[in-house]
Amino acid sequence: MQQRALGQHGLEVSELGLGTMGMTMAYGPGGDRDDSVAVIRRAHELGVTFFDTAELYGMGKGLNEQIVGEAVAPFRDEVVIATKFGFSFDADGNRTGMDSRPEHIREVAERSLKWLGTDVIDVLYQHRVDPDVPIEDVAGAVRALIDEGKVRYFGLSEAGPQIIRRAHAVQAVSVLQTEYSVFERQVEAEILPVLRELGIGFVPYSPLGRGFLTGDVKPAEEYDEGDFRRTNPRFQGENYRRNKEAIDRLSELAESKGITTPQLALAWLLAQGDDIAPIPGTRSPKRLEENVGAAEVELTADDLDRIQQIVPEGAAGARYAEGAVPVWE
Repeated sequence: MQQRALGQHGLEVSELGLGTMGMTMAYGPGGDRDDSVAVIRRAHELGVTFFDTAELYGMGKGLNEQIVGEAVAPFRDEVVIATKFGFSFDADGNRTGMDSRPEHIREVAERSLKWLGTDVIDVLYQHRVDPDVPIEDVAGAVRALIDEGKVRYFGLSEAGPQIIRRAHAVQAVSVLQTEYSVFERQVEAEILPVLRELGIGFVPYSPLGRGFLTGDVKPAEEYDEGDFRRTNPRFQGENYRRNKEAIDRLSELAESKGITTPQLALAWLLAQGDDIAPIPGTRSPKRLEENVGAAEVELTADDLDRIQQIVPEGAAGARYAEGAVPVWE
């Protein structure tokens, strides 16, 4: 596994990371804690050094961060841990709103340090832009934590060009996290050019199209209650039919190269620039090993052209249901 530089301030990570959200939320019932710890440790054995978590993934109770902290404890100094702030929760762990007030950022960071069992957070992201708190105040709060040695690098998630520029002017932004995959291409027009102008690295989340690019997919109504895909427009009706057709064609290309469809999708992302480090998530050791194998895949110019022909503009359907978690502006 090769290393990649994210930003211009010293942050280096494995070219493929591991997203841990699905270990506790969004894709049906959370997995077994011991199994999740084992997957994270196996990822490290395979060369992964970049692990992504968030306060949100533990419903404000540290459930996800504690798993990550326990898993990486034996090799903490060898890995990069990224976590996020930006929401408020009630006593039952339900998200009640957004909250990026500086005093709240500090509270969340202190809790995350405890839950992760570490004395420093490598990357601290604002999970979503808070319309009620100026981004300059957010950047200033993270800068204070960096000055105190509690955080190493500042990240943003789902932030638009102007927010990125304003934050970067106060505290250098090392990395932006936003959805990006063969199926989701919105960042290409405006976001990636700004990141490259400012020297900011990019971490694509949902690089396998929320599972669609694994090929192991079914219509929305066949997923369990509480599964994100049940309400996702890309898994519904005509959108599902068109997207499944695209997956079938991508799978044919992958098979012709002797690789799997997820490996094709991840290799495509890695080919978009050496400032990009995707974070596919999984609870399966077998799927983990398959994903990591994408780092060995070389795509030709003809392969990239063929992929572009199959999905010239990404997937059919919006990436979130109307009224869901806000995205960049």
